[in-house]
Amino acid sequence: MLIHKPTSGYDSFYQPYLDDVPNDGDLLAHLKEIILETEKLISGLSDEQLLYRYEKDKWTIKDILVHLSDCERIITYRAMRIARGDKTGLPGFDEGTFALAARANERDTKIILKELSALREASVVFIESLDEESLDRTGTANGFPMSARLLVNHLYGHHKHHLEMIRKKYLSSIGTM
Repeated sequence: MLIHKPTSGYDSFYQPYLDDVPNDGDLLAHLKEIILETEKLISGLSDEQLLYRYEKDKWTIKDILVHLSDCERIITYRAMRIARGDKTGLPGFDEGTFALAARANERDTKIILKELSALREASVVFIESLDEESLDRTGTANGFPMSARLLVNHLYGHHKHHLEMIRKKYLSSIGTM
């Protein structure tokens, strides 16, 4: 099943994330592969490395991983509502409040990765159920018009963005790359 990126009908906020999505339409494979890439990247890090902040008020790697899980839930939920034809405007969320309440730095990394992997598996199964018509349905979330197609592609682009941040801002500073 090929799922191509949307070419229009979305806010410019999403463009950098869509730019990270490969142009081959093989979104489902990429969503599965990036989880394995994440697990491989994280599995060799020490607790000290996972708790590193490159600036005082920045998140730790554990914070980022839990943020990815939170966003997986929210983005997939939004995609489901829109794909099912619900025109109710969906609210935004405060990622900073979520991060504080999640207490990621007190959690076991293996459990954090297990959660992220399980959520991704559920997202992939959901996405596999969508046809072209469902993917192209539109709605509103956080005040922006969007399609289910945008959202399922955003899952990958958002994940890729944060994985690259981990590599560039965290791992390069702590000498693991």
